[in-house]
Amino acid sequence: MGPLLELNCKWITERWMKSILVTGSSGLIGSEVCLYFAAEGWQIHGVDNNQRAVFFGPKGDTRWNQHRLEARIKGFVHHELDIRDRRGVLDLLKLVKPDAIVHTAAQPSHDLAASIPFDDFDTNAVGTLNMLEAARQAVPESPFVSMSTNKVYGDAPNELALKELETRWEYADEEYWTGIPETFRIDQSKHSIFGASKVASDVMVQEYGRYFGMPTCALRGGCLTGPSHSGVELHGFLSYLIKCNLTGTKYNVFGYRGKQVRDNIHSLDVARFIAAFLANPRAGEVYNIGGGRANSCSIIEAFQKIADISGKAMISEYVDQNRSGDHICYISDLRKMKVHYPGWNITKSLDDIFQEIYTSWAGREESAQVTT
Repeated sequence: MGPLLELNCKWITERWMKSILVTGSSGLIGSEVCLYFAAEGWQIHGVDNNQRAVFFGPKGDTRWNQHRLEARIKGFVHHELDIRDRRGVLDLLKLVKPDAIVHTAAQPSHDLAASIPFDDFDTNAVGTLNMLEAARQAVPESPFVSMSTNKVYGDAPNELALKELETRWEYADEEYWTGIPETFRIDQSKHSIFGASKVASDVMVQEYGRYFGMPTCALRGGCLTGPSHSGVELHGFLSYLIKCNLTGTKYNVFGYRGKQVRDNIHSLDVARFIAAFLANPRAGEVYNIGGGRANSCSIIEAFQKIADISGKAMISEYVDQNRSGDHICYISDLRKMKVHYPGWNITKSLDDIFQEIYTSWAGREESAQVTT
């Protein structure tokens, strides 16, 4: 086969491969989505500019994950682009014309947002609008999945009647045994500045679906986690907690006697749901995506779980002041997702999640010691 024929064959192969554009590709969910769809034979375009390191400092740096993707995914294309760059986003979408878009890039901390409100809103709300409008202009038929957050409900879930158990808070009303549904109100509550910017993003994703008829959905994440998370104190509850146990770092518990409850979902199960949506997209949908009741735990319960794995007791300090707008008990109701996509379910248990995160952090700590 001659060089020209080889080049033509390569062009034809790449031309007819499905392509996906993933923003925040070096982050937890973004990198998992890249790896998942690469394994399914898609051409992967990642958009990331390591903004997490700007927001959280060196401990939030995600370049290691970018390099991991470049090493593991054949033909991976990294685009060093800030989603706040409107012209850059418009030009990129017109150039790539992806068959699907997964938007995970964000400023993710509700604590940090209060000190950087312009950066937070410009990233979360305006950045999402930039992506949506670029998609409408370039590929309006391509499914668009955006990672939202359960913080769009603000602190309204705290108004529910709760009962205090030995190690956790629990819903007192049986109606909420399966968790918070998508019909729960999102206004008239305290969201944090971060939560408010994500409300704007979430509603805009819905509006582009409902007004323009585009195949869009917003995924209102609970605690999204997994071994690729670069958890820090201001974001990444479970990853950061496990890292503290491994390194002997003090973990600060903010209020609610450490009994606040979160449901945890592995990034792989998020990627699997995204794949289900892309295969059968709907317009202007929202889904609460989390681990559900089976994968829920309180901070106290998480302390015991990781101690059982590592053999090391947690070092912690209690701060008798909860984070503003923080949820006391939050569990995602997964029933709507399962009705719309009956082939999807949780595959990674809470035990799986703890073990994988612990193994990942142990490997990173070992690598850092070898490097130094």
